[in-house]
Amino acid sequence: MTSFSFSAERALESLESNDPVILGQLFAEANQRRIQNFGSEIEACAILNAKCGACTENCGFCPQSIFAHAKIDEYPLKNADEIFEAAKEAEAMGATRFGIVTSGRTIHTEAEMETLCKAMQRIRAELRISPCGSLGILEYDQLVRLHEAGMERYHHNLETSRSYYPSVCTTRTYVDQIRTVKDAQRAGLSVCSGGIFGLGESNEQRIEMFETLRELNVDSVPINFLTPIPGTRMENQNDLTPMLCLKIIAVARLMLPRQRIRLCGGRDNNLRQLQSLVFHAGLDSMMIGNYLTTHGRTLQTDLQMLEDLQLHISKFQS
Repeated sequence: MTSFSFSAERALESLESNDPVILGQLFAEANQRRIQNFGSEIEACAILNAKCGACTENCGFCPQSIFAHAKIDEYPLKNADEIFEAAKEAEAMGATRFGIVTSGRTIHTEAEMETLCKAMQRIRAELRISPCGSLGILEYDQLVRLHEAGMERYHHNLETSRSYYPSVCTTRTYVDQIRTVKDAQRAGLSVCSGGIFGLGESNEQRIEMFETLRELNVDSVPINFLTPIPGTRMENQNDLTPMLCLKIIAVARLMLPRQRIRLCGGRDNNLRQLQSLVFHAGLDSMMIGNYLTTHGRTLQTDLQMLEDLQLHISKFQS
């Protein structure tokens, strides 16, 4: 089966169906593909909000935007030692990947770049965890420099489909988004790129984004479900159900069978009591710990869930 064998037509039928036969087949196929490609190991990642707030972009879901009126704790870029200690803590939790996330359109100063490179170098030298960056729209030479410093993967979400993107953000273009992903790949970096569901997009637009991601051939696809935050433009947006979330995960797995499908923000409030079913819907990776501006579940809760399912967090390669 090729990565293009699960058609957009079948994906749409799956997202829109409530037929127990169709959904039963969907989840069975998604779970089988997860087992074939990843076995019983679940890859865990963790992130650090290394620079928070004062972002000039107007993404409608984000409390860090200067266009929002959300109450958040704003602060400048943490120093290299603070970033390293957070990576060390993430490794102790069992994460094999560590994302350094900064607010804003890009890295603005040489001092910020030097701090990030210093942190990447130390993480690479002293820890086993793989350092990743989510640093906005960077130029190719900046991505090369960070890769040479030790960054293994670049994270840059498309957020949504090309057709719906202007309803989410107008301060950057979809062309900017695509270019950043391609530049990261050209710089020799692994790429993690996905989006947020529940922004008001249609099922067709959800599939449109997955088609773009498989055309880009990214390595990892993070799936976030919107947590409406007071003070943001999308504070009253809420059209997700736990079953729809599971169908989105399953469609992602079957449209992108060899990519890591990674569950990130919004899983508690959107999946509720169905959260443990995400793995039977094809999920093979998850974020542990806290998110950018919202709290995650305790590590022990997630570990117990995996143990109950006879799954386990993947270990570092020897």
